[in-house]
Amino acid sequence: MKLSQICQEINIEFLGNDIEIDGLHTLSEATSSQISFFNDKKYKNQLSETKAIAVLIEEQYAQLLPKTTIALVTDEPYLKLALASKFFAHKIETKGGHPDMGEGCDIDKRVRFGKDVNLGDNVTVMAGAYIGDSVTIGSNTLIYPNVTLYHHTEIGSNCIIHAGTVIGSDGYGFAHTKMGEHVKIYQNGNAVIEDAVEIGANCVIDRAVFGTTYIRKGSKLDNLIQIGHNCDVGEHSLIAGQSGLSGSTTTGRNLVMGGQSGTAGHLHIGDFVTVAGKSGVTKSLKGGKTYAGFPAIEHISWLKLQAKIHGLIKRKRR
Repeated sequence: MKLSQICQEINIEFLGNDIEIDGLHTLSEATSSQISFFNDKKYKNQLSETKAIAVLIEEQYAQLLPKTTIALVTDEPYLKLALASKFFAHKIETKGGHPDMGEGCDIDKRVRFGKDVNLGDNVTVMAGAYIGDSVTIGSNTLIYPNVTLYHHTEIGSNCIIHAGTVIGSDGYGFAHTKMGEHVKIYQNGNAVIEDAVEIGANCVIDRAVFGTTYIRKGSKLDNLIQIGHNCDVGEHSLIAGQSGLSGSTTTGRNLVMGGQSGTAGHLHIGDFVTVAGKSGVTKSLKGGKTYAGFPAIEHISWLKLQAKIHGLIKRKRR
């Protein structure tokens, strides 16, 4: 889509040489054919390094962009991003196709496929599953009934996806107008499940806004788990039921999360961390430790805190 046309559609003044735009991305990841945006001061140092051809930005920061980057000046860059994201969304169609399959696949006749689906060898897909456009599934993977894989999802080899799980659904992303209306940010990334991952029943793993949501190799997810958009769950992690990761949470390898635990977004959890059940992680955590409580603190400190509270209660009763 021409940059001039995008600007016209989202009501931004455009002057200069026109150019073909093929997508949107973050400041650090955008290419010379993509638009980016700036609405958070913590990413200010990325402005001078961005390769984006154009950036939605407030006028006071425009001079920080490289000379090769066009400043699309607006007082609502995040809202304009939301409006522009619609132009690059995957076109949803009900028409499907026949998958490209390897040897030894076992596919129930009640499975529906989108277009350009690719299956490895010995893939099993059970009744009621929907496999969307441009999905790939690696060899020896088992898809249980009523699993939904949205478009461009990638599933590795030797995986097990249990019944009712949805992978690649839209992340929870909205921009807000000055009148308090909520405008959808179309989620134009994808979700990737690496090799030897097992995902329990009725889990939801959201696709990324841009880029990819990852569940890394060897990880095992229990039932009823929510993974938000742009999360990156480290390899060989274990996550127990009714847990959730908010958007853009990243983790190191061998994370262990107890049941009903959760995280805030945009934080990092280090390697070999254990988060006790019902804990709430509100900030990034260093690796190699066990955490508990809300907000989550080191487990030994949490035990001492509980002992002090119990002591105060006993004293008051006297």
